Amino acid sequence: MIIHTTPIAGVAVIDLELREDDRGFFARTFDRQQFVDAGLEPAVEQCNLSYNHAAGTLRGMHFQVSPHPETKLVRCVRGAIVDIIVDMRPDSPTRLQHVEVELTADNRRSLFVPPYFAHGFQTLVDDTEVFYQVSGAYTPSAERGLRYDDPDLGLTWPLPVSVTSDKDRSWQLLAERDQAELVGTPEGVDA
Repeated sequence: MIIHTTPIAGVAVIDLELREDDRGFFARTFDRQQFVDAGLEPAVEQCNLSYNHAAGTLRGMHFQVSPHPETKLVRCVRGAIVDIIVDMRPDSPTRLQHVEVELTADNRRSLFVPPYFAHGFQTLVDDTEVFYQVSGAYTPSAERGLRYDDPDLGLTWPLPVSVTSDKDRSWQLLAERDQAELVGTPEGVDA
């Protein structure tokens, strides 16, 4: 694996080092120690697979707050997506900034999403599958979300949104939200 850091602390893009021969190739997709050495939190408690019928499908922007923040390692295993994450850490100098990466079955790239980053993606082709390794279980009471079309975020999706959930369409805009509720109370801080 080749771990590339980004301008936003804690976010990394991971490329595979292919070992090729007549059979095809072999590549390590996850190595706990390499992640630790790169300063990333590599815990994995749950894995998820998302199948998407149509190009233009948008899922997100989701994250979990304390006491259940989660990291994600996201890879597109079939088709192609544009994956965007937004820094929601309360005291971060890059708060509300984002990283955008194209993940495809062909480029075999993955994106490491730290805790307190909203995550979403849009499919670029029909029949796309996305695989996530997640550090914690889904906890509905800790779930938060951002509107994918919130003008305060300035996110640009490559295709018109063809399909999304009612929930993802109904998150409040940042300008309408109580910021304390949005981020939750960071671990170790009394409310």
